Amino acid sequence: MKFTDGQWLMQPGVTAHYASETYAIRREAGCVVVLVTTRPIKHRGDTLAGPTLTLRLSAPLPGVIRVAVAHYAASEAPRLHVAMPGALAAPLHDGQLEESDSELVLHSGALSAVLKKGEGWRLEFRETVDGVSRELTRSDWRSLAYLQLAAGAAGLAAPARSVLHEQLTLQVGECLYGLGERFTPFVKNGQVVENLNKDGGTACEQAYKSVPFYLSSRGYGVLVDEAGPVSFELASEKTARVQFSREGESLAYCVIAGPTPAAAVQRLTTLTGRPALPPAWSFGLWMTTSFTTQYDEATATHFIDEMARRRLPLAVFHFDCFWMREFEWMNFQWDPRGFPEPRAMLARLHAKGLKISQWINPYVGQQSPLFAEGVREGYFLKRAGPGPNAGLTWQTDLWQPGMAIIDFSNPAAKAWYQGHLRQQLALGVDCFKTDFGERIPSEGVVYHDGSDPVEMHNLYALQYNEAVFELLREERGDDAVVFARSTYASGQRFPVHWGGDCWSNFESMAESLRGGLSLTSCGFGYWSHDIGGFEGNPPPAVYKRWIQFGLLSSHSRLHGSSSYRVPWLVDEESCDVLRAFTQLKHRLMPYLYAKAIEAHQTGLPMMRAMVLQHPHDPACRTLDRQYHLGEALLVAPVFTHGGEVEFYLPGDAGRAWTNLLDGRQQPGGRWHAETHDFMGLPLYVAPGTVLPWGADEQRPDYDYGRGLVLRLFNLAEGEATPFAVAAVDGRIAARGSVRRDGQRYTAQLSEGVLHDWRLQLGQALSPVLAAGTTLVWDASGH
Repeated sequence: MKFTDGQWLMQPGVTAHYASETYAIRREAGCVVVLVTTRPIKHRGDTLAGPTLTLRLSAPLPGVIRVAVAHYAASEAPRLHVAMPGALAAPLHDGQLEESDSELVLHSGALSAVLKKGEGWRLEFRETVDGVSRELTRSDWRSLAYLQLAAGAAGLAAPARSVLHEQLTLQVGECLYGLGERFTPFVKNGQVVENLNKDGGTACEQAYKSVPFYLSSRGYGVLVDEAGPVSFELASEKTARVQFSREGESLAYCVIAGPTPAAAVQRLTTLTGRPALPPAWSFGLWMTTSFTTQYDEATATHFIDEMARRRLPLAVFHFDCFWMREFEWMNFQWDPRGFPEPRAMLARLHAKGLKISQWINPYVGQQSPLFAEGVREGYFLKRAGPGPNAGLTWQTDLWQPGMAIIDFSNPAAKAWYQGHLRQQLALGVDCFKTDFGERIPSEGVVYHDGSDPVEMHNLYALQYNEAVFELLREERGDDAVVFARSTYASGQRFPVHWGGDCWSNFESMAESLRGGLSLTSCGFGYWSHDIGGFEGNPPPAVYKRWIQFGLLSSHSRLHGSSSYRVPWLVDEESCDVLRAFTQLKHRLMPYLYAKAIEAHQTGLPMMRAMVLQHPHDPACRTLDRQYHLGEALLVAPVFTHGGEVEFYLPGDAGRAWTNLLDGRQQPGGRWHAETHDFMGLPLYVAPGTVLPWGADEQRPDYDYGRGLVLRLFNLAEGEATPFAVAAVDGRIAARGSVRRDGQRYTAQLSEGVLHDWRLQLGQALSPVLAAGTTLVWDASGH
């Protein structure tokens, strides 16, 4: 939302009161309280009338400083904020504060907030690394402001409104990322972003997953600590500033130190919660009935058996919406016309080695047998007053005719919903696709707990996914996983998330990748998308290239809208491509699941934007058509019918990257152009990699240590290169390193035991390597 008219003027109807002077400072439990005036105080007469701002500085975590600003302190309901399970409640201590005649400094780990005293507003954020202090960003002249908007000003409807905004500075060349799953350009400079979940698909500026966090290429982040709508102007109103604003009387944000972008993301997840670890089976191939296609038990069984006949590994089968009778979503009853014996059917599918996923949403249509019960018991959002309809059930025809919305702020409603899901788990369902959660009204409704519907719009998706994930934890333990479309900040705690409705073309495939990289840059460890696109019929080239991209994502699902996504209906070569890349992913599972464990433990995502992995390479700052899958693998999906692809390899020319698929080597530190058939793409292994390579091509969950190969890629002379091998139960089975000295290689294990393993370097070896022992061999395998 823009408030100015160029550099000097305001838009009509906008009156700005800018922070002008730090007038008084006092300490309270856990924070420093600052009285900020919006004009210089020259004499006592200047203290009359307002407005003034009350600013609170606190340190919820080392390396994080929170700023909370308020105008009126008691004239509006308390705001809802971002969930921060990692925040510390410890009070500030004397060592964190320094005060002189000219400034106050609050220290939080390596991060400091430097507040100028007296006239001339300035709040600067600095980070100290290895004894060197650098400025990250600052709130400066005409940055922090309380705005009064007349009716109709800045595009707002009557009545008059108040707004608080902050502007933080940018340096020359600084790039911004994140703000949730955004399908617009990956670098957010120059964009206007409205932090409001919407069901808009991938081809527009709207987002299913809004996260009010932006990440800087300079190695810090800013989390706006608001649940309600926040409007961002990212170098789009003031070219050297980021502005974020909220209607009302308060605004809060956190500055998060790095010193690298990856470190800032890790610190963010320390604050807002780390991703749960999905089970190993969820990393295999998912296949669905698709959405509006005709299907029943015979159709599903045919697809599953045909996949097996064609030697196409399958881990999860998903039943989409029409597992229930039309018009009755949700009734939590299998449609007997197509699924007369669901328990027996699911048992038969389990016997084929499959896990079962089931579509759900948080709405109940008027034709559902459960609708009357939900109305009677008060389980749905209600209509606001005044008037004779106040307190009645809120309904809409947008999606299911006459549908109502589950009120998860009501503990009884939440338990009711979970109870019906528990019955599905008892039948044999293993996990749920938690669809929707964005079409939540922001006005005209009342929540059971009295929450403001504006504040709840974004948080609704979080509560919905939390309710389902909580149930799965109770019933399935460590096997808990959802496939979620909508969420909000801190939603990474309830994985997995997928990109929503995309079109079946290369443009949509590319925008899906941009959305995924934006989301993972906000601390989401795992992410997926609809292979082949959701809407329309993918041309064979799009389908096969999307298979490659999909199987080189953390999670992989074939799904469509009005057509089946089985490969033999596209062409026979699609079967070959799907088989090859599914088997490739299975072979990579000892490495990939170790990266999944790392995401769970540290918050560093599996799929990483290039700038996260290579923060000091300027060429990586704008790259959005390639990514890292962990630190060892670089993936550049092909977005052309002819197989032409351009990509960049970081590093230097003296250390070559190796294509995992065809063995070709390319130097680092430059761009490359290649052409690939449908069995290939740029999938490059970083120089200096020890890549654990599994023995089982048929499934994602197996004993990763049995038959393991440690594949060595251009190890540097004299360096000890680390490696980690995952166990299927979510542990790290072994950690160690390999050192190269000429033609002599030394392996040492620091943790765990490896049985039945061998090297890429020649003859097979089958030793036992235990923690603390050393094995030496040469290039001939001796």
